[in-house]
Amino acid sequence: MEEERYNKIIDISFKFGVRIVKLFQYLVDNNVNYAIPNQILKSGTSIGANVNESVFAQSKKDFVNKMHIALKEANETKYWLRLLHETDYINEKEFESMMDDLKNIIGTLVNIIKTAKFKS
Repeated sequence: MEEERYNKIIDISFKFGVRIVKLFQYLVDNNVNYAIPNQILKSGTSIGANVNESVFAQSKKDFVNKMHIALKEANETKYWLRLLHETDYINEKEFESMMDDLKNIIGTLVNIIKTAKFKS
């Protein structure tokens, strides 16, 4: 079960990163101030980057740390998505779809972190 969850987070964080890159390009193409697209690009792709770094973690503590960083980046990405939605740069459907993905990512990360911390 743990390996399934781990494989799942690798997959869903990568797919989310692809969505973020496409959102970034859409925002740039529509002349949104570069600071906001750049921020969401960094935080949204950092989720998967940290998950992938955890593959070669040097210890359980390092693994948990990488997952915590991914979780923090997911939370930051949530902020940027909310901001883009409230300022009408993304519509309700796009916002809800990406938030659903983030909720799935966050829930999976939390479960992985809890399991890793309490497993002997």
